Amino acid sequence: MRHNKKFNHLGRTHSHRSAMLSNMTASLILHKRIFTTLAKAKALRIYAEPLLNRGKEYNMQNWRLVFSHLNNKEAVKELFKEVGPKIANRPGGYTRILKTGNRLGDNAKMCFIELVDYNEAMLKDSAAAGKGKKTRRSRGKKAEAPAAEAPAVEAPATEAAE
Repeated sequence: MRHNKKFNHLGRTHSHRSAMLSNMTASLILHKRIFTTLAKAKALRIYAEPLLNRGKEYNMQNWRLVFSHLNNKEAVKELFKEVGPKIANRPGGYTRILKTGNRLGDNAKMCFIELVDYNEAMLKDSAAAGKGKKTRRSRGKKAEAPAAEAPAVEAPATEAAE
């Protein structure tokens, strides 16, 4: 019977699927972002998030458990030394999936899966949103600012000429 077996098998045997997810998790930890199909990314999230959760606390039991899943010493070192301390105060949701469209050859849905705390573009946007909202009325203030900066740039040039 097929009771309670609802995860995606991805058209692979158990050994092939576990090896693929292990390699993809190691690549995700090392490169912080990978490009893959949507189905693989959703399966990877289920596989990787518990391992990332173990990486928040460094002890021998967690290290051995993560290494038994990944079989990649560099990825385990990266997880416990860099990724773990950075996600230590996050309660969950360590990965983000960004859909990119369909692949040309077979029209498969493609996406990026990335570690949330390592996307510099998203972090800059959230920091800019915290500064304040810019409106169209603020253009008058921008025109005054370059005029004030222009003499400051010219002054050192004239001193150097003298």
